[in-house]
Amino acid sequence: MRLISMFIGVFALLVSTQLIASDAGHTSEAMEHAGESKAHGEMGHAKEALQHAKDSLAHAKDASKEHAEAQKHMDEAVKHLDEAIKHAEMGHGEESAKHTSEAIKHIRESGH
Repeated sequence: MRLISMFIGVFALLVSTQLIASDAGHTSEAMEHAGESKAHGEMGHAKEALQHAKDSLAHAKDASKEHAEAQKHMDEAVKHLDEAIKHAEMGHGEESAKHTSEAIKHIRESGH
């Protein structure tokens, strides 16, 4: 039993590490290109500064979209969990389970 618990813990860590790494992709790219743009701008290289600024903007927009989508799913998960709690408090186990199931779907879809 202890071995199974340890395996589950390691698996969860690996999965969460991958999610964090993929989530940070556009954010880190946006930062990298912004830094390059700043450096080229300070050296008077307008053409290179422009390209890096455009690349940074594209990654920043993508990161923003990813986070907005995740937020939307988590908001839905919270609504379903609230409903699950209400129904469980009223003794409606099956209805509570339905809402919990929907919450799980949204949590998974959030990517976090």
